[in-house]
Amino acid sequence: MRSWQAKIVRRSLFSGSVVAAVCLALITGAHAEEWVELKNCRLLQNMANDADSFHVQTGGKEYIFRLYFVDGPETDTSVAGRVEEQARYFGLTVAQTVQLGELGRRFTREKLGRGFSVRTCMQDARGRSELPRFFAFVETAEGDLAELLVANGLARLYGAAATPVGLKAPERGWEKLRQLEQRAKAEKVGAWGVSTGRMATRSATPLVKSANSFDEFFHADRTAAVPVDSSTTASPSKAAAPDKLDVNTASSEQLLALPGVGQVLVGRIITARPFKSADDLRRVEGIGEKRYEQLRPLFLDR
Repeated sequence: MRSWQAKIVRRSLFSGSVVAAVCLALITGAHAEEWVELKNCRLLQNMANDADSFHVQTGGKEYIFRLYFVDGPETDTSVAGRVEEQARYFGLTVAQTVQLGELGRRFTREKLGRGFSVRTCMQDARGRSELPRFFAFVETAEGDLAELLVANGLARLYGAAATPVGLKAPERGWEKLRQLEQRAKAEKVGAWGVSTGRMATRSATPLVKSANSFDEFFHADRTAAVPVDSSTTASPSKAAAPDKLDVNTASSEQLLALPGVGQVLVGRIITARPFKSADDLRRVEGIGEKRYEQLRPLFLDR
């Protein structure tokens, strides 16, 4: 095993503070800045596997990978503080959170049951195993695994300190995940469906799988806009608004492109979803009659 260089980075994430280690490792002569794609990977059965962290075999070698950007609930209470933090995020009890974690573990095991690919620069994700663990993007037959977990209410947005090496615009990835989380809330699936007995229910809306989700984040100039986002590279204030928007699925950038709509109002609209129709925009705080008359024609009749 070669030497490791680690740098501790402190950042604030949402309502709490996160301390994460960003380690630039030297593995088989390759620097951490050099991204590699591992194809034809196979999930190894291991008691420590969960929704976002798992043992993988490829090329005759065993690795442990941890997903960027997301955090699946724990499957037991051995790390009590962590489970309690996750429970607060989802608005669940500790017992419900552990149950959700088990559903997440099964979901990941199912999605990785067939061949999958891993993109990694061997950025250290720490861990309690003797085998080093690395952050990675995992591409399944149905799309990016982190996105699939969030879209089904089985993981929270987490880990801002673990910014992938070379990623110039991490907010692109965060924005897509935020939209998927809002959709999961609207569909009441996974953690967001516990109160209605829908914890085990999966999203009825499949991801729009792109040819290469990795390039969407690192080389946005080479790919079309993120399918879920439907945004352009133009500034939101200058972007042209679509002819008609769906009040329940319009992205934050699409809403920001509307006249008189700022970040605060976008947040209120998204939080108020789902709407029975765009007529319900009237009940959103900050949308008075004058603004409603201005906005209503921009949304689909439903």
